[in-house]
Amino acid sequence: MSVPVAYRGNTSESVADWLNKGDNAWQMISATLVGMQSMPGLVILYGSIVKKKWAVNSAFMALYAFAAVWICWVTWAYNMSFGDKLLPFWGKAKPALGQKFLIEQAELPATTHYYHDGNVETAMATPFYPMASMVYFQCVFAAITLILLAGSLLGRMNIKAWMLFVPLWLTFSYTIGAFSLWGGGFLYHWGVIDYSGGYVIHLSSGIAGFTAAYWVGPRSTKDRERFPPNNVLLMLTGAGLLWMGWAGFNGGDPYSANIDSSLAVLNTNICAATSLLVWTCLDVIFFKKPSVIGAVQGMITGLVCITPGAGLVQGWAAIVMGVLSGSIPWFTMMIVHKRSRLLQQVDDTLGVFHTHAVAGFLGGATTGLFAEPKLCGLFLPVTNSRGGFYGGVGGVQFLKQLVGALFVVGWNIVATTIICLVIRLVMPLRMSEEQLTIGDDAVHGEEAYALWGDGEKYDSTRHGWYSDETQHNAVATGVTLNV
Repeated sequence: MSVPVAYRGNTSESVADWLNKGDNAWQMISATLVGMQSMPGLVILYGSIVKKKWAVNSAFMALYAFAAVWICWVTWAYNMSFGDKLLPFWGKAKPALGQKFLIEQAELPATTHYYHDGNVETAMATPFYPMASMVYFQCVFAAITLILLAGSLLGRMNIKAWMLFVPLWLTFSYTIGAFSLWGGGFLYHWGVIDYSGGYVIHLSSGIAGFTAAYWVGPRSTKDRERFPPNNVLLMLTGAGLLWMGWAGFNGGDPYSANIDSSLAVLNTNICAATSLLVWTCLDVIFFKKPSVIGAVQGMITGLVCITPGAGLVQGWAAIVMGVLSGSIPWFTMMIVHKRSRLLQQVDDTLGVFHTHAVAGFLGGATTGLFAEPKLCGLFLPVTNSRGGFYGGVGGVQFLKQLVGALFVVGWNIVATTIICLVIRLVMPLRMSEEQLTIGDDAVHGEEAYALWGDGEKYDSTRHGWYSDETQHNAVATGVTLNV
């Protein structure tokens, strides 16, 4: 009996001699786990953690971003992030859609690393799976960055302005960070470490979200004073998807199902658990009761902090990073925020500045201290890399981490500001006062929960309930509703 072509090893184009089925399976699983962090993870978390009147709008901002990034990514943004070099910080824009491109072995052409004398130090990254898997994996990272950024803008950004913001920020901000640190740009070749996105994703989304929040303006006064989650249990469901999805987030970045990916997944859970417990303990010590939202924030800061060094630090260092990520962002959010005029002025809805920018910077800096030499050799293109804790050139590595962070911060402030000002020339960045007062029903004509019957709404002028269908039929026929 003949074997179908799809399963013939090294004898057909569907199973090329360079294909490692295990690596390819893990890469696609990792990409799917990361995608599930956004859809449905953050869609559920955002729709649940906000006030009831903003549940639909918040979930839709995440859903829209996930879809919009996909089309932009395969049309031009993938190659700007991981293709041939155009500038030291930017790749050449071109589509990633043709079968000739997508079925070939994955490669990141700008990643060949050279010694100062011109000899090759580390060959170009060429994972043992097709370009299609690489495009898929990197796309979900780009998408979640925009969705994390949205957390700073919930409850007041004009949805049409958001629809413009997503492709513009992806093109002029995300691709810069991705190419510079991952795709073979100047920070990559200089040796700045960002294992899985502490800078590219978290620091950038935190800074850009805070900057955009400044330009968009605050929520209504009533919303800022009281903004309770509408469903804590669903919020925890979204948070759980985020935590478990991080196995793909950090475990997929060695581009292989190897030893380093196993260590990265283990360290991710160690740091997240430590951070959650530390944050919760601080809440109990200072506020006399554990906060569920606080525990979720501690979980997130732990996941963010370990990300830039997940496969490069030892387990004890992951615990230390968890202690720091559970305490320093807690301090900036609970103490510094309340005393800072700037932080009070800018309405960062979910505190993304603290949970992602502060935690991302902290993770990058501590990676510069704790990156273990042998583990660095398993992953990094620059030989003899090590953290400051291990002596040698480690002190230089720590300084490189700080400079890399400053570049990401500076670029995102400038690029996000320009994007917001350009959009403001076309349309308002902020919703109208009527929309801010009413919420989802005014913005989308939809509400999250039909609390009083099957989709019925209360007419205060007639003191009764009516359904959208009844109202529509009455308007169409000219009948007066007696409700």
